[in-house]
Amino acid sequence: MSMLRNSFRDRQDGYTDKAVVIRCVREDQSSVSIKLYYLQNGSARLGVWIQGREYLLPVAVVLKALVDTSDHEIYASLTSCSTEKHERVKGAVGTQLVGERAKIILDELRDLALFTRQQCLQHIGEHFKAVMNGLENASSDVVGKAMLKDYIFVHLNNNYDKFNLLIFMVQKLFSLIDQTSIADNPDALQNQEVLLPGHLITIYLKEKLEDWLQKGKKLLQDEINKTSKNFDFCSLKDVKKVIEKNPSKNIGAAIENMLKTGRLVTQTGLDLQQRAGYTVQAERLNFLRFLSHFRAVHRGASFAGMRTTSVRKLLPESWGFLCPVHTPDGEPCGLLNHMTRACRIASFFDTKGNIRDFFKIRKSIVDILIAVGMTPSLPKLVLAGPPEVIHVLLDGRVVGFVPSAEIEKIVAYLRRLKLSTTSLIPDDLEVGYVPLSFGGAYPGLYLFTNPSRFVRPVKNIAAADESQNIELIGPFEQVFMEIKCPDSGDGGRRSEFPATHEEIHPTVMLSVVANLTPWSDHNQSPRNMYQCQMAKQTMAFSSQAIRFRADQKLYHLQTPQTPIVRTKTYTKYCIDEFPTGTNAIVAVLAYSGYDMEDAMILNKSSVERGMFHGQIYQMETIDLAEQSRRSNRTQRSFKRSNIDRSNKSRIDADGLPFIGQMIHPGEAYCSIYDDVAEKTITRVKKGTESVYVDYVAIDGKKQKNLEKANIRFRHPRNPVIGDKFSSRHGQKGVCSQLWPDIDMPFSGTTGMRPDLIINPHAFPSRMTIAMLIESIAAKVGSLNGEFVDATPFASSVKDPKGESVSESESLVDQIGSRLRKHGFNYHGVEVLYSGVYGTELPCEIFIGPVYYQRLRHMVSDKFQVRSTGTIDQVTRQPIKGRKRGGGIRFGEMERDSMLAHGAAYLLHDRLHTCSDYHTADVCSICGSILTTTFIQPQQRAVRQISGLPPARAPKKVMCHACQMSKGMEKVAMPYVFRYLAAELAAMNIKMTLHLSNGAGA
Repeated sequence: MSMLRNSFRDRQDGYTDKAVVIRCVREDQSSVSIKLYYLQNGSARLGVWIQGREYLLPVAVVLKALVDTSDHEIYASLTSCSTEKHERVKGAVGTQLVGERAKIILDELRDLALFTRQQCLQHIGEHFKAVMNGLENASSDVVGKAMLKDYIFVHLNNNYDKFNLLIFMVQKLFSLIDQTSIADNPDALQNQEVLLPGHLITIYLKEKLEDWLQKGKKLLQDEINKTSKNFDFCSLKDVKKVIEKNPSKNIGAAIENMLKTGRLVTQTGLDLQQRAGYTVQAERLNFLRFLSHFRAVHRGASFAGMRTTSVRKLLPESWGFLCPVHTPDGEPCGLLNHMTRACRIASFFDTKGNIRDFFKIRKSIVDILIAVGMTPSLPKLVLAGPPEVIHVLLDGRVVGFVPSAEIEKIVAYLRRLKLSTTSLIPDDLEVGYVPLSFGGAYPGLYLFTNPSRFVRPVKNIAAADESQNIELIGPFEQVFMEIKCPDSGDGGRRSEFPATHEEIHPTVMLSVVANLTPWSDHNQSPRNMYQCQMAKQTMAFSSQAIRFRADQKLYHLQTPQTPIVRTKTYTKYCIDEFPTGTNAIVAVLAYSGYDMEDAMILNKSSVERGMFHGQIYQMETIDLAEQSRRSNRTQRSFKRSNIDRSNKSRIDADGLPFIGQMIHPGEAYCSIYDDVAEKTITRVKKGTESVYVDYVAIDGKKQKNLEKANIRFRHPRNPVIGDKFSSRHGQKGVCSQLWPDIDMPFSGTTGMRPDLIINPHAFPSRMTIAMLIESIAAKVGSLNGEFVDATPFASSVKDPKGESVSESESLVDQIGSRLRKHGFNYHGVEVLYSGVYGTELPCEIFIGPVYYQRLRHMVSDKFQVRSTGTIDQVTRQPIKGRKRGGGIRFGEMERDSMLAHGAAYLLHDRLHTCSDYHTADVCSICGSILTTTFIQPQQRAVRQISGLPPARAPKKVMCHACQMSKGMEKVAMPYVFRYLAAELAAMNIKMTLHLSNGAGA
């Protein structure tokens, strides 16, 4: 991959910003990235990373060390792509300067006095002996061979293949310098792969195993070298004793720690860009959120803090692979993407579930290519280049070259073999043919079979058999293919470039969650993005086995419904098993002032009948075995105290709570008996909310000594003012009022009252037209007793007769005419009467069923109120944190708004009286607040008078600095001011206060 980066100049003096980069992946998915840098003098350097450090090698030394060849052969290979005849022809990548640069590269060998392969190997071995583990005592040429094998093009086993690939990279670098080809975009999906969790664990495990073996080898070597001890290497007992010093459980602990924290503890870096942020908790908030975790692709935590926005851009290369809608707004926007519903990742398994034999697959591909006219590169060296011939690379290996005139026929033949069930060619083979061009991408035929690639299905129009016309393509080849949309149009193509493939359906470019939005093609794009986020925040039916699950926290909707208006994806993925909302009768009406700014009025009677009712399930796990390990052999068991009878109504004889019991804050819900201390310990419910015991489960096989119990609490969550709701079109809002049924407007013909009232101002600026269409379509669907298909892009799909369906006929005219048949208005409006006055509302109101979702953001979980409470010990100001009973910060901006309103006394009340009010004694003579102290008066015998309170001795305050008690004044101030004076005094800075009586002084 050709790249331009300013950081390349920082390697050393004389380096430019241009390089060619390749990521070489072994069969076990461990990788090594190699960079080929261009120097200002016309030479090139190969950058190799070993143990977290980059080493730079002259290209000629590596070329000479790989293959026993002459300087003339190297020169011929490097200049094979540059001839005077083809210098200005389409696809020419070489110029006359290539020969000059080749001479400079070979002159470096002569300057180093390296003339043979043996000398080059020794030269490399001498410089790398210190960093090659286990080869400290080996000869230089052995170290050189090991270095070339383990760090140079590790995906290839043959030195001839490595030589040919390095020649290809040098030619591509020179083409970039001469501007006969352009640089590749590293941010484009075309040049990216996916890091799968299994592959990450594999390479991390491999490194930890290697470290463990190296350490074990060193321990054994040290024991053998010790002459004083009697160590027998042939004795299993002696060897086992030494190996036990290096416990193997550390390997498992390292993997476990990585899964828990997402952090890699590695010296080499594993050729990855980041060391942390590899794991995220798969939340079961609802089914869509759980599903989205496993369809998400993150670009990397290292990009999140970058100032540049180029990594976040939606590029055309990601069409069909990454969803353009399903990405969060805010910090991870464009970095956290989701795969489209048809996209999948290539793996070690084929479509039938069998493990692939990549050696056999690659051999069969090479045999087919040779049979159709490819000239193989082995055992000879490649001595040809574009535009006469085009190189063929298979998984990063130059396997040969094909004449330019035959290349398109070969590509078409390979695609036909992909569709065939009898051929050995895998169905997800990526055939990336980069054609000849004037200054475009570097030409070649790039074939990929390796795992971790994006693949997606499209129709191959050229296929003879229509039953087998689905072809899997990758992002690299898609850029150079002609794929048309399924609306039978040509998309503005010229006749010279006819379409060879066709999209299966327009909705395959969207993710599963984005596909659930009805008629999303009628909405403004940001609204569809908001819906993708809110669909994952709904209180829904999160799991079918909710009764038997022990999740930490679960949100559950008690009365869910299936939507009347739905897409085909909704049925395909069985979302009915996990419904996310309720069909509510929605009136678009400015009814009172309680629906301003996206607020909505809910029908109190509908809520009391069960609309949007829900619960939060919270699991409390009590593990006695873990407690016993912490507290030194304490024997504990679940048991209720026979002496204390206060908890008998809440706790059963087994020490666990009764199911269905309401537990108030501060009440005990579990009883544990300590056999050693002979006392009973009770667990008390924390928080400020009463809960129900929903479920008690026992973990363990033993019937008698139970050690682990899971107690699930149920928090009732019925809709209240301030709870958040949204439609499926990004129209979110909070409940502002729960109005009785008698006060809601009602229809004159049907008598129906709305469940929910929203403001008409929610539509003009947001342009969520699909919500209006959903309302009238759902009205038709409910009247006919049928579901309405709301799959987007209906006009872009051909009907069975081959004609395109008219959108206006299918939606507006059809729905309106069907509404009219049932006696309703063509446009879905109705005459409503005021529920308060009983008079007809002056205009017709748009009313109909809309599928609404209840979101997890609820007032009961977020309200924060406090009069007095816990304070910080140092500053004596209220602490922060809702759980700890803290206050809400009154910050700089709030202070500014109070000053702008002229509310000085309110500001004084917030920041002083209600915060850290303190009365300090100040010496008016020296102005100090730190040198004052109380003088204890002498006790005098005072005769008590019956019926009167005892006489109180007057407090006397004295200043230590002035040594007198005169001039002492009491001053009210924030305590933090006194703390500041103490802090300054610690730095030898004295603070003096000047007191005055006058307000204006």
